[in-house]
Amino acid sequence: MGTKIFEIIQGKEISIDDLKDKALAIDSFNMLYQFLSSIRQKDGTLLMDSKGRVTSHLAGLFTRASNFLQKGLKPIFVFDGKTPELKEKELREREKRKQEASEKLKKAKTDEEKLKYAAMTSKLTTEMIEEAKSLIKALGCPVIQAPSEGEAQCAALVKNNNAYASVSQDADSLLFGTYRLIRNLSITKKRKLPGKQAYTTIKPELIDLNNALNTLGIDQDQLIALAMLVGTDYNPGGIKNIGPKKALKLVKQYKTDMDDLFKDVGWNNFFNYSWQEVFYLIKKMPVTDKYKLEWKPYDKEKIKKILVDEHDFSEERVNKLLSKLLKIQEKQKQKGLSTWL
Repeated sequence: MGTKIFEIIQGKEISIDDLKDKALAIDSFNMLYQFLSSIRQKDGTLLMDSKGRVTSHLAGLFTRASNFLQKGLKPIFVFDGKTPELKEKELREREKRKQEASEKLKKAKTDEEKLKYAAMTSKLTTEMIEEAKSLIKALGCPVIQAPSEGEAQCAALVKNNNAYASVSQDADSLLFGTYRLIRNLSITKKRKLPGKQAYTTIKPELIDLNNALNTLGIDQDQLIALAMLVGTDYNPGGIKNIGPKKALKLVKQYKTDMDDLFKDVGWNNFFNYSWQEVFYLIKKMPVTDKYKLEWKPYDKEKIKKILVDEHDFSEERVNKLLSKLLKIQEKQKQKGLSTWL
């Protein structure tokens, strides 16, 4: 879900070409859920192979990652680890919403209704995650397993100067301190509207954390407090009747007086745990520095084994995309293998 604070944070429109040769830390769960929600048939059914196994996530991942590589981007795919205890409530709420959507799906009559409710039932299984990791590695891109939240790990990569920016549709990476966040990173320049067979035009957007904080007139701790007032995955719903604009006004009014701020807004009326637990969970989210960033030439045989042999993808389509990647790979060889490392 993420924290909903983009209403008061302005980004800058950029082009894909601006990111050429830059390492980008991608919130993989966020991206895979996008594929599961959008890559469906007209009646909402997911793409599946002959054995009934879901392939929507692999179809989206193969196309998106291949396009990134063709454009000269250097994607780093980061996966979530252990879910923080405070997030369990939000996960239960999500499961409840999926169950409700599943019941509505059974009663849906039109394709549009079926698509709408089917998209809301998306689930990412352990098997899907492992398949995605295998495909990413076969494409020659690095995979990082975060100890906890993937977006915190993405932010750590940026803060360690191992990546230029975090890539996600959610604002959480900003709370974790990423210097730069990129939204709407899609080669197609369009995004499917949720639950509809319609698309909207999108363009990549870069949000610079320091610029955002300066524009808002607050510091990083106040940004976290602001998000907590609005609601995060660790305190779902936030404080009733407080939106981003009111939250901004409050954190500027109270400045560093967090105790008084959360006492006066009635934190304890909404949550049975302290504001400090949420605040320091965000500030101290576990991350790892035990990773190796290496971009290698793709492994054609492994890719075809995963997609064509295992999941019935069109060999012609797979070969077509790989031939485009081969041209890029040959150019890289001409520049020297060190370009890939």
